Amino acid sequence: MTARLNPLTAAPKLMSEWHRTSVLIDSSLERSLSELVKIRASQINGCANCLNMHTVFAREDGESEQRIYLLPAWREAPCYSERERAALGWTEALTRLSEGHTHEAAYEALKAHFTDEEQVKLTLLINIINGWNRIAVGFKAWADPEDVKVAVKAAKAVAA
Repeated sequence: MTARLNPLTAAPKLMSEWHRTSVLIDSSLERSLSELVKIRASQINGCANCLNMHTVFAREDGESEQRIYLLPAWREAPCYSERERAALGWTEALTRLSEGHTHEAAYEALKAHFTDEEQVKLTLLINIINGWNRIAVGFKAWADPEDVKVAVKAAKAVAA
């Protein structure tokens, strides 16, 4: 696969701000939950780049192979907490908005397991990963997870 263009070099200032905002939002929730959400949204969106990256990061953070493999069937798999299920349901509802506005049950589950502030943080996280999916798929981007780790460290340093 050959990238169509590199958005980081085509619009460096905007992409730098996008990345900085992504890192800030990502760090607002527990890491394991954040990675599960990013993997699930990336599965729905068919984003190989983000799937590659976030499965690597999840494993490095101690996520089990079983839980990664079972994400497409999270409703039937017994290995996810109720909080994780609420987050995954909300992720699917927002990622699939174009399929119809049937997110009321997902929101009720979300309210039962997340504070108001956490609901906003999770919703922003879902928006960010959906945005990254569209950037990566649209421009046929591929990033090595090691390179991304370096960029995340730099973005965190700027944000601090």
